[in-house]
Amino acid sequence: MFPDDIEALARKVVEAAAARSLMIATAESCTGGLVSAALTAVAGSSAVVERGFVTYSNAAKSELLGVPVALIERQGAVSEPVARAMAAGALARSSAQISVAVTGIAGPGGGSADKPVGLVHFAAAGPGGLIHVVRRFGDIGREAVRLDSVRVALDLLLDRIGA
Repeated sequence: MFPDDIEALARKVVEAAAARSLMIATAESCTGGLVSAALTAVAGSSAVVERGFVTYSNAAKSELLGVPVALIERQGAVSEPVARAMAAGALARSSAQISVAVTGIAGPGGGSADKPVGLVHFAAAGPGGLIHVVRRFGDIGREAVRLDSVRVALDLLLDRIGA
């Protein structure tokens, strides 16, 4: 279903989380659940995947994750503060100890001069704190942006797990 490198990375995340008895929650916008799908494609993932939030709309980010509407209106959904709020909200609204959030513009449309197609903000939270990463993949195609985003999200989970 996924490229081999994503499958291997997801397996590494599941194994590392299981070894540390940590549960994971995902909060996804532009990836539409692909991070959760990659994790749950791994046998034994039920021991570590607590839940996934697909919050494609601004309303879903607010209702499901508690991202303040005013924050989205002020910063835009594709921003560092919103990614951080999504990751924090996923932890607060689950039983997980580790979370990752993804919000971006996969394209082909929807970009602007300030926020071009291929801009993706990530945040991950866990025992080591909350971190933010931004990637500018460029207009490489919707599928490529989404798959590259899954790779970054899985790497961030490994970082928060401490693997």
